[in-house]
Amino acid sequence: MMTLRIAIQKSGRLYEDSVTLLKECGIDLRNVKDRLRTESDNFPLEVFFLRDDDIPQYVEDGVADIGIVGENVLLEKNRDVEIVEKLGFGKCRLSIAVPRSMVYEGVASLSGKKIATSYPYLVAGYLQERGVKADIHEISGSVEIAPGIGLADVVADLVSSGSTLFMNGLKEVETILQSQSVLIRNRNLDSDRMELLNRLLFRVKAVKKAKRNKYVLLNAPNEKLQEIISLLPGMKSPTVLPLAESGWSSVHSVLSEDEFWDRIEKLKGAGAQGILVIPIEKMVI
Repeated sequence: MMTLRIAIQKSGRLYEDSVTLLKECGIDLRNVKDRLRTESDNFPLEVFFLRDDDIPQYVEDGVADIGIVGENVLLEKNRDVEIVEKLGFGKCRLSIAVPRSMVYEGVASLSGKKIATSYPYLVAGYLQERGVKADIHEISGSVEIAPGIGLADVVADLVSSGSTLFMNGLKEVETILQSQSVLIRNRNLDSDRMELLNRLLFRVKAVKKAKRNKYVLLNAPNEKLQEIISLLPGMKSPTVLPLAESGWSSVHSVLSEDEFWDRIEKLKGAGAQGILVIPIEKMVI
């Protein structure tokens, strides 16, 4: 039977979210702990657990058909694969950080400096575009300590909260790349595997859509019904059902996470009562 082969990180910051995404897509995986390979029992999917740095090459070479990897790794490896979908988890940024004592006056201040990084390709491209010449030292792991031990003047590293930089006496001065996890594919998939990928992608998009929305139920006095409905865009229009109590209706709709609190405040102000907010597991449009 034809299967779709997917490569995901075997450990690290994208592993848990990648496995969770597959499970949320209704894909049952056999025991994944300490495994290098497993299969799904209810979807034609074979999973390879690899080092994140290796995933782009495995997908380009066709050993895996698709993969989940950070944009930072994908762009650093510069492999000829196609991004199918941005997944929204594993968000971070690749930034340049300098000692807090350093007077920084723009990217030109990096000229002639020693820069420690695990992303020499991306850093070199960033500096070249801005006409800055610097000495790039490629190191793996614990990049942020390089200035403190005299290995480099500044660093270029992944940043989430910035707390690690702060604890090592560094300040963030330039952002090279905003990154998140992406689903990539081999450019030469046959029609059968493309069909399987489209089936998987349909599920992924439904899960992503659900995470960005909330299901809202509320009670509305009929004299305020039109005003309240105008505040609830929904997928098409809100569902309105009469309540047992005369003069009241139950209104059901969907709100985007981005506008949720602003809308709820306005609904409350318009006379809505008994507002219930329910997470959505899947959302198919």
